[in-house]
Amino acid sequence: MAQQQARWVLRRALGEGTKALRRSRRATAAVPRKASVTTPRERFGLGVATGPAGLRRYRFFKPVGLPKGQMHPLLVLLHGCGQSATDFAASTRMNRLATLNGFMVLYPEQDRLANAQGCWNWFDTRNGRAQQEAVSIVAALDHAYSLHAIDATRVAIVGMSAGASMAALVALHFPQRFAAVIMHSGVEPTLAHSAATALSAMRANYRVPPRPPPHALPQDLPALLVIQGSADPVVVRANGMRAAQAWAARTHALPGPARLVRRGKRYPQTAMDWSANQRLQVSLREINGLGHAWSGGAASQAYSDPKGPDASRMVWTFAQRQFELRANQSV
Repeated sequence: MAQQQARWVLRRALGEGTKALRRSRRATAAVPRKASVTTPRERFGLGVATGPAGLRRYRFFKPVGLPKGQMHPLLVLLHGCGQSATDFAASTRMNRLATLNGFMVLYPEQDRLANAQGCWNWFDTRNGRAQQEAVSIVAALDHAYSLHAIDATRVAIVGMSAGASMAALVALHFPQRFAAVIMHSGVEPTLAHSAATALSAMRANYRVPPRPPPHALPQDLPALLVIQGSADPVVVRANGMRAAQAWAARTHALPGPARLVRRGKRYPQTAMDWSANQRLQVSLREINGLGHAWSGGAASQAYSDPKGPDASRMVWTFAQRQFELRANQSV
């Protein structure tokens, strides 16, 4: 009964996001909607992978004209609650960026039978569901490897909201599979083990101490970029700093000074980095005025704010830097 009540509380909290989604859709109804992936349908394929959590669909984007005979980078994008893989592609416009920069994009999709709101169950570690979903996401990655020329040393995982927490959880369980992990508006995944503790963590009422990362040693963890809105009513502001500090502690990284960054008329951001042995381990970007939305995302999409700095470009720049560092280390 207590577990059912906790789930009801979480669904009620997620309902706030659903209302925001509806308001956003009404507000943008007059905006002409572009094609959801900005590219022909045949370039945005649909696949299915099998894992311990069952079958999971995914979308895969491969730019037309990629040089043959070469291995290419990959970004794995995990959508948030109330979104599909296609919605997330449209909000981030990552496919357009992939075409310009020559990388591929994998969009695993949560099954509505696993979560009615389409959320990844990152918090459900008590009964193992979170871990099973993490393995299923890696299964989708392995399936993509079997079909496409993906460079396994140049893979980054990215998530928004529940997808951000799941991205971090996947990276903690499989640190060697990723060169970088990016959390946008998410909760540090070891702060929750149930629906009730997830809700508390989203509101920064931390009731449980963070657990040590499974399997991973500090030197094994990929670099982390955290993007957090200062005006986020769903995953409150404090979560960005908490996620950054927890990852920095695992990698023995020390903080540098905070600095203010402004780009044109977009929201300003406060930037802070943590480094160890002169190597960047964690970077936090707190966007002043941003709510629970993809920063710099498409105006026609919900959970997307075009007034913020371009998070998609931030993601690619950060990931590309980590790819280059790995390449230099292997030489």
